[in-house]
Amino acid sequence: MAKVVSVNISEKKGVRKHTVESIELRPQWGIVGDAHAGNWHRQISLLAEESIDTMRSLGLSHLSPGAFAENINTEGIDLKSLPVGTMLRVGECLLQVTQIGKECHQDGCAIFKATGQCVMPTEGIFAVVLIGGHVRGGDRIAIEPETTVPAGHGET
Repeated sequence: MAKVVSVNISEKKGVRKHTVESIELRPQWGIVGDAHAGNWHRQISLLAEESIDTMRSLGLSHLSPGAFAENINTEGIDLKSLPVGTMLRVGECLLQVTQIGKECHQDGCAIFKATGQCVMPTEGIFAVVLIGGHVRGGDRIAIEPETTVPAGHGET
């Protein structure tokens, strides 16, 4: 079963995210209280715990949730293989994948500088919130094959 391992936010851009007990997702906005929220295509970032384990195996054993500025850490789902447009049921919320990966910071993040690689450019994914609610560690994640989105949701 795929599940949420942790949820993470940051109140300012450019700083590491910290783990919180739960997050509130608002449609077409993202996470209430997170610096990256807004009406754009990268409202939520997700990263698989398996991807972080890859970096830990390179000697970065201190990595904890939020180290890559991700909002949701997952387990048991191959995020990087999901096509853009995939609908994900995360707890009571519905997300739509809008982007796979993103360029590392211009000079490379601290993790890239330490190891020569970073997982977010190829393994992190981004999504918009279609149906809001609350998400917390332990919530189930499922791919929704065909979903009807309520009127007023889904535009980006």
